[in-house]
Amino acid sequence: MMDKNKTIWIINQYASTLDTGMGGRHFYLAQELAKQGYKVYIVAGSYSHLLHTSKTLDTDFLIEKIEDNFHFVWVKLPKYSDAHSKKRIINEFLFSKQLTKLTQQIDNTPDVILHSSPALISYFGVRYLTRHYKVPYVFEVRDIWPLTLIKLGGYSKKHPFVKLLQWIEDQAYQKADHVFSNLPNAVEHMQSRGMQKDKFTWIANGISLVELDNKEALSKEVRDQIPTDKFVVGYTGTLGEANAMDYLIDAANILKDNSTIHFVLVGSGKSRSTLIKKAELLGLNNITFIDPIEKVQVQSMLSQFDACYIGWQKKSIYRFGIAANKIPEYLYSAKPIIHSFSGKGDFIEQAGAGITVAAEDPMAIAKAILELQSKGTIECEKIGAKGKAFVIEHLTYKKLANKLENTLFKAN
Repeated sequence: MMDKNKTIWIINQYASTLDTGMGGRHFYLAQELAKQGYKVYIVAGSYSHLLHTSKTLDTDFLIEKIEDNFHFVWVKLPKYSDAHSKKRIINEFLFSKQLTKLTQQIDNTPDVILHSSPALISYFGVRYLTRHYKVPYVFEVRDIWPLTLIKLGGYSKKHPFVKLLQWIEDQAYQKADHVFSNLPNAVEHMQSRGMQKDKFTWIANGISLVELDNKEALSKEVRDQIPTDKFVVGYTGTLGEANAMDYLIDAANILKDNSTIHFVLVGSGKSRSTLIKKAELLGLNNITFIDPIEKVQVQSMLSQFDACYIGWQKKSIYRFGIAANKIPEYLYSAKPIIHSFSGKGDFIEQAGAGITVAAEDPMAIAKAILELQSKGTIECEKIGAKGKAFVIEHLTYKKLANKLENTLFKAN
């Protein structure tokens, strides 16, 4: 039996609590580890573009108790305009520098330190701490940087900042006592950068059952926008280029003469206005765009759909897998899923929870919609139930925390 009287530091500049952001992966994993008796500290920046409410600090650091054994350590950072601001990069260097001062801030010294990417610049501060305390360094990859910047962002691998990130990534693989990722096949990339395969563990994204079961109802205003007499294909989340929503609009265009099918797109993002304009130019009256809803309302929204949709671009980087938070949320909703995806690590296919078609193929998407509609309500419920059973068996944060526990202390 493992000794639970240990302290874990999780360094993630972009982490959040439930009242500042989405909570997310590290919040729920920390919560579960704390319940087991570990003392867990998440170290995060007081400001980031991902927070809906930034923390206001009068001093350089603020330690906030979340629950017994679980604290957030906020590092004071200045505000910047958006995700592409140069000041964001300055913040990453500042955050890394401030990490070196944690030795004077946290009473419980760590037994292991977890450093989460894609905030690679933190590496410098984290390595200072692991050397200072002489504890294992565990590196987590949630997004493969700088490869994502090159493949999806269009940056040159010769760009000076990209070259710096590449050096850090390679150093992290070399120096880490253990490496884990929410991308199932990320180890292939890591091996290509010189890492030994036996250093790797896959720990997926998951769900908090408590959070999903405490869902909040939709307002009547929102509910009234969703047809009740049609087969509704729905999407919730970011409407950005990477989400490949263009192809769903094209599928809606293919099916525009089928009055029994309707599309509902919930969320915001850079592509929202472009998608709305495209739907208008095509003269589509079978699509409804709904403004973003609260996270606690997502399951209520999914319950209004007959099928959920998620799509991806056809990019080689997805051969390492995907880790969208919405996938376990969709699976838990017990709705059949249409997955437009050409990479590896497809939970929908593994669970038998829907239909996977090639990425960027509107005709295949349209055919999948018609296929699900033709199956009828009872058969669709059976397909959806497989997804819910899969996520409860494999993807609750309680189970994932047990896997993380073994990973963290395997490094000891």
